[in-house]
Amino acid sequence: MKSWWQRWRGRGGATQLDPGRPDLVVVASSFDDAEACSAALGKALDWTADRPVVLRHHLRLPAAQVNAVQVIAAQGGYDTASVSDADPARLVLQRVQILDAVHCSQERSRMAGLAQRHDGDVLGWDALQPAARPR
Repeated sequence: MKSWWQRWRGRGGATQLDPGRPDLVVVASSFDDAEACSAALGKALDWTADRPVVLRHHLRLPAAQVNAVQVIAAQGGYDTASVSDADPARLVLQRVQILDAVHCSQERSRMAGLAQRHDGDVLGWDALQPAARPR
């Protein structure tokens, strides 16, 4: 039986999206602190609102803080998509969910707080879905 968290993330049995699919493309993004998620999603042309996305947050952190951030983010269902060996490190966290402006904004704020508590910052976010098939 699914927990309430799993049901919310998948919205009641929606097919889970494999973050490793080779046909995923960026359908929405914002790397501007001043841009609201609603504005970024309003500009998204290929985003399908009722389908799951891979939501990725791009962070810059001191290398010594990366593991702590990964552990905390994992508690919220995030996996590490990539991490650089540089210092500061670039860490990309991802999870599959249905995306809307409210939840995007909440997650963006959560990531900003997490990064700030670990002497880092958030560079931006993007959302991936399978590429639209030609008609």
